Amino acid sequence: MASKPRAGRRPSAAPRDAAFMRRAVALSVANAGGARGGPFGAVVVKGGRIVGEGANRVTPWRDPTAHAEIVAIRRAAKRLRTHDLSDTVIYTSCEPCPMCLAAILWARIPRMVYACSRADAAGAGFDDDWFYRQVALPLGRRRLKAKRLMAHEARRAFRIWAANPNKVEY
Repeated sequence: MASKPRAGRRPSAAPRDAAFMRRAVALSVANAGGARGGPFGAVVVKGGRIVGEGANRVTPWRDPTAHAEIVAIRRAAKRLRTHDLSDTVIYTSCEPCPMCLAAILWARIPRMVYACSRADAAGAGFDDDWFYRQVALPLGRRRLKAKRLMAHEARRAFRIWAANPNKVEY
């Protein structure tokens, strides 16, 4: 016999988590065959309903940023008419790459549920772990060569932003 939740406590999120994860996995599986993009799917959930979903669209859209998580976040933000997704949860079929993790953090999503790991992705030929290792390196040791130029002039935009009484912070 299942025990009743104690007064004042919410029931476990596990059954709902599994249902939303099944949708993310279904998107990844449907996308894995053919030329629709890579085997990744994601959904953004608010208040128990999906507000954005996406599958990888890098190759058909010719957009290297069109990962499943990014597509789902963009759709959720558009639907909710906000850049602040701090009252949502993201479910993704695989541990996000550094770009997608950064997007999740920028969107202020406080909770992520994922299925496969970056090691699983590596086993299928994806190099997410290499990107994680690159990000962890000091700037001068990364494969991407970077040169800093004109910071003094560029700081003007920050001064204007800081003084703008109409800015929308994010």
